[in-house]
Amino acid sequence: MADEDEPTAVRKPRADAQRNRIRLLETAKTAFAAKGSAASLDEIARTAGVGAGTLYRHFPTRDALIEAVYRNETDQLVAAATCLAEMHPPVTALREWLLMFVDYMATKHGMYEALNSLVGGTSDLHSASTAQVKQAIAKLVDRAVASGDIRLDLDPLDLLRALAGVANISSGPDGKQAAKRMVDILIAGIRIQT
Repeated sequence: MADEDEPTAVRKPRADAQRNRIRLLETAKTAFAAKGSAASLDEIARTAGVGAGTLYRHFPTRDALIEAVYRNETDQLVAAATCLAEMHPPVTALREWLLMFVDYMATKHGMYEALNSLVGGTSDLHSASTAQVKQAIAKLVDRAVASGDIRLDLDPLDLLRALAGVANISSGPDGKQAAKRMVDILIAGIRIQT
């Protein structure tokens, strides 16, 4: 008989279960961006190639799925900051991450209606993701400042505000492209000329 005070071992999900979860998240992201909260969970499961039971095992409610999609997108963006910093020089890593941030904003914009359908609201979700994103960009900007490639007086959030402003002002399909063009303008503006 096991001692009740002993911690129980947490089992890693099976590889197929993990693949199913990832497929469901990617499929749901696309569906929510296209149809908002009207996206059918059964259709999401079918498109992902799994049964409805599999979807509900991973995400017991619509809200759980919407929240998981949003958190997954944020986690991927935040993890990319570390990966890019390891693979590229400081300014290149910052530029590539800013381009990814534009895609992240487009996903959030596409999911706006679905996110607003969350029963408990999105304030906790937004505040947690905002803190993560702030840390990620600060790390990249600090690295670029330390390398001597960009100005010291830069507030990392100003870069994100500029991109968000361009994406919001430029409605339609060109908003994302305009924001991506803005990345190069911002990088040129913060570089130290030698």
